[in-house]
Amino acid sequence: MRQVRKLTALTRAGIIESLQFRLGTFVTLFANLIYLALVYFLWKSIYASAGTDTVNGMTFYDTMIYLILATALFNFLEMFVVWDMSRAIQSGEIIMHLLKPMRYRLYTFWSYSGSHHTSFILTFLPTFVVVMILTKGAIPIGWNLLYFVISVVLALLINFNIEMLVAPVCLYTESTWGINIVKETIVLLLSGASIPLAFFPEKLKMIVEYLPFRAVYDIPLTILLLKNGTDTFAGVLPKLGLQLLWCVILTVAGNLFWNHAVKKITVNGG
Repeated sequence: MRQVRKLTALTRAGIIESLQFRLGTFVTLFANLIYLALVYFLWKSIYASAGTDTVNGMTFYDTMIYLILATALFNFLEMFVVWDMSRAIQSGEIIMHLLKPMRYRLYTFWSYSGSHHTSFILTFLPTFVVVMILTKGAIPIGWNLLYFVISVVLALLINFNIEMLVAPVCLYTESTWGINIVKETIVLLLSGASIPLAFFPEKLKMIVEYLPFRAVYDIPLTILLLKNGTDTFAGVLPKLGLQLLWCVILTVAGNLFWNHAVKKITVNGG
């Protein structure tokens, strides 16, 4: 119970902290509206030039729903572990984190839990409701919502472990700006958050199907929208199983790398 109280306190502190920067939240929402407007006109042009209503099995309508929900899901799952660790090392604050009576990885994960709660309420949930209203119920409502919630939890764990695989690199380099930009680009591209995987070349799609990046965005959205035979539990199970497998692999790999990298810590300042 003591551990539960500690984790709950971190979540509550994260919620309070995220609500202190309301202007930043509104700026993010406004920037997302601009991004979605650009996406709309871009894909409108793509479908117009294709000369057909369906491209790679997806209509313009399907593509826009997918990308709008992907953007909302990105805002919900987004973490800044790499940036925060890099700044903590440069300032010397990392030592204070390591001295806390809680494992660093566990503390870091639950520190972000509050912002995830806030993002879900302020970004994903309103976006979901608006899409449902504007499309007059294009998103199926049923067991897929429960499977989607499970899938999002696994996606959150996978995304965190990807961050924690990249973040310790700054213990060696003291700066991960370039590495983090490359990581974000790869994740957004190969996860389907920027371009639906249906538009990938067949050979690349076969490779991406088994990479962990797809498990962050494409699998939850596929389950939510009942695509690729996910209208039954038997259809959902392989996708959840793939997420769980990557969650275990990345957790083990991240722990091993962190335990090795933390021995190399060099603090400037502090």
